[in-house]
Parts: sequence; structure tokens; C-alpha cells
Amino acid sequence: MSEMINSGFPFPGMEDSEELDISAIFGGGAPASDINPFDPPAAQAEPPAAPPEQPESEAPAAPAKPTADPVAPPPQPEPVPAPQPVPQAQTPSPVPASEPANPIATAIDKQETQTAQAAARSLFEKPPIFAYGSARDEITDGAMTFEELRIAKADDFPELGEGKRVSWIVEYGKVTKAITDPKGTTIQSVKEEIERSKAFLDGLKKSKDKSPSCLVKPRVTAQSKGIAGYKGVFQSLEEAQASDKTICLFPSGDGKVYELRKTELGEFLAPKNNVIEFPSVRAGFTPALPLIPQGLLQQIISFFRCYMNETAEFEALAHILWDKESEQFLVHVPPQEVSKARVNADLSRDGLNETRYLHYMDIHSHNSMAAKFSPVDDQDEKATRLYAVLGRLDKFFPEITVRMSCGGTYCKLDPALVFESLGETFPREWRDNVKTGETRAQRETGIRLRELLEEFREEQP
Repeated sequence: MSEMINSGFPFPGMEDSEELDISAIFGGGAPASDINPFDPPAAQAEPPAAPPEQPESEAPAAPAKPTADPVAPPPQPEPVPAPQPVPQAQTPSPVPASEPANPIATAIDKQETQTAQAAARSLFEKPPIFAYGSARDEITDGAMTFEELRIAKADDFPELGEGKRVSWIVEYGKVTKAITDPKGTTIQSVKEEIERSKAFLDGLKKSKDKSPSCLVKPRVTAQSKGIAGYKGVFQSLEEAQASDKTICLFPSGDGKVYELRKTELGEFLAPKNNVIEFPSVRAGFTPALPLIPQGLLQQIISFFRCYMNETAEFEALAHILWDKESEQFLVHVPPQEVSKARVNADLSRDGLNETRYLHYMDIHSHNSMAAKFSPVDDQDEKATRLYAVLGRLDKFFPEITVRMSCGGTYCKLDPALVFESLGETFPREWRDNVKTGETRAQRETGIRLRELLEEFREEQP
């Protein structure tokens, strides 16, 4: 190794006559500090303990040799640069591994991560709910399809029995989804699809309820309402013939609906038995007044029994009126002549104030005979009101039959629709001591047997 030269310029082989232009190399005429610019970078980067005070004037450590140009100004001392901050080595902080972010947990609570994740897991595990009308039931098997759920619920809700008339929707939070393929879609798959959707997460953020229920709702689709463009409903045959409709429906004086079809062959006309274009209705009666009190019926039974003895039996008639002023029922017995099988009442001598009293029901007796309306009753009871007949009055519990007349058309009614029952309350402990073992099938069989027995008794003379 060559020996170091003490001149401060580590360039071996350079003659003293040769000048070294310091300013050309380092930007100044003299070294700026004690730092050797040829030292390794680590030595340059180490700052002093405190910045040194700048001397007012300091000569260079080694005088420079005179230059060839005597006019050149003497070299000026190089100002000491301010110490530069030492760059600190950046050590990457360890990031603990964690589970992927749960979107529902983030939506519920961004600050309480652990609580949010627990709430989200609870929401994921929460079973969907079958919701129909006022019925609510947890769906424990989310793998079943919507069609399988319909079949399972059809026993309790017969209107769900026909699959073509049942559609499904799922309401979950702010999201409502219609089910287009109930046979091939499982309930759990729809629940999970909604939980992953942006609409569900956005709604969850805005909602106060952070644990909504997933409601599975069936809807019974009614038959198509309205009539197709080629069909029409008319008041008469003449209107139907004058129209441009291919199929025409209209009523007839015989009480039937007729259908007219116009073709190139001619006009076809026939009665229509099943008119699906019209809504189905059921005959019946909807009371506008309270039930007739039980005590009033008991008085009438006692009155009828007065005309039965060991030697003779007679029928009798009573009217049940509604007093609009006192708002209560009362019994009126019109003048009448009676026999074993007939009542002739003289209503011309009633003298009732029809403005105050409503004629609500006619009730007459059939003494010891069955409580059945006779052909004579059918001729007499034409007015639109209620009618009742009491029979088997020789028994401890008599029979009663009730019907209505709608312009001379009769419809049988349940007596409980217009009369108070014989008893409604009893001590609770009575039921506590009775345990039933009857199955549903046995109960239905018993009901049917009682109905057959009642029909048999009605057929007896």
C-alpha cells in the first residue's frame, strides 16, 4: 500500500507545480469543514452533538499555492453548511393478522368492532320468519324451497293449497325481493343474498333497528280480475248482439246467465253455469242489531208450552220487535186463531207504530213436532226478515230452526247468529281437571256424526 501524502490531497503522482482547483471540484476555494468528502457516506451522515459556532474569519487549514494568474482574488473561506437531519430508517410495524372485515358488522358499529361482529353473527344466525296474516313462525329448515314451505303450511291455510295462485316475497330490513322460481329457490339462499347486497347494508346503516327479521310472506293471487278485450257483459241479448265483442254475457229472466258467442258459422247461445268473470258470493245475513236476549227466548218457549197439554196441542205465533227509542227487543203477540198445524194471525188489528218499531223476526211453534218449516210456512213467510220455528216442545230442550227470507228466497241460518247462547261462562277450574286425548281426525269424525244425526232427526215426521 502507498504511503499517505501529508499534503491533504490524496492524489499520488501529482507534482507540486500542478494546481488543484478546489472550487471547481467542491464549489469553493477551501474545504468547508473537517468532513472529508471522500469518507464513506455513513461518516458524513452523522451529525455533531451541537452545531459549531461560526468563526468570524478563519484561514484555510492548508494554504493554497499561488495561481498562475496574479490578478485572481484570494480564495474565500467556504461557509459551513447547516447540519442536515439524519434520515431515520423506517421499520415496518407488524400488522396482526385478522379475519376479513364483516360488512354487516361495519355497518352496525364501526367503533365497537367486537360488539358489531357479535351483532352481525347474531343477524346471520337469526332464522327467517314465515309471516302470513297475523301468523308468525320461525323457519328452522332454511334449506327448504318456497314451494316446500307452501305445501307444509297448506293444512293450516287451505288458500295456499293451489301453488299456481301463490306468490312469494321476502322482506328483510329495507329490501323486498320477489321470488320468481319458488320450486328451485331455497329460503336460506335468498336470505344470504340479501345480507350481502349493498341495498341491505345501506339500509342497515340508516335504520334504528340493527336486528331486523327476515320475513317470508306468501300472497294468494286471486283469479284474473276484469274481462278480456274480446268479452263483454251486457244487460240484454239485444245489447250483446249489437256489440263488437266475440263472447257476450248477459242475465236472463229465468235467473240464469247466458253466453253468446259470435263466429263465422253463426251465433251460439247457451246458459253459462260457471261464470268466472263474476265474483263468487254466498247467501247469508249480517245482523245490524244485537243478539236477541236468552231470557226473551225462554219467555217465548214458556208461552208456546201453555198451548200443549195431554189432550190437545196448538201452534202459536209471536213477533220479536226492535224498539228504536229504548234500543231493546220486545215480544208482541198479534191477534190469532190457532190449531194443531196452523196459525191465522190478523195483522190488521196490530196498530203498531212502524216508525218506532222494527219487525225483526216471526217465531212460531210446532208443538211436539220437529222444528221444520212447512210448505204453508213457505207461502206465508215472504217478507224480507228473519223467521224461526220451535219444535219438540214436549222435551226438556226444544229444537229451534232459523232462516231468513230475501224477497221470498230462503237461506238457513245458525241460531247463534241472532240468539244469545244458553251459557257462555263457567269456572276455570272445571277445565283444569279435564284432559282430552281426542285426535284431530277423531274430532272431525265426531262432528260429522253429529251433523248426520241432526239431518236424520230433521227428516223424521
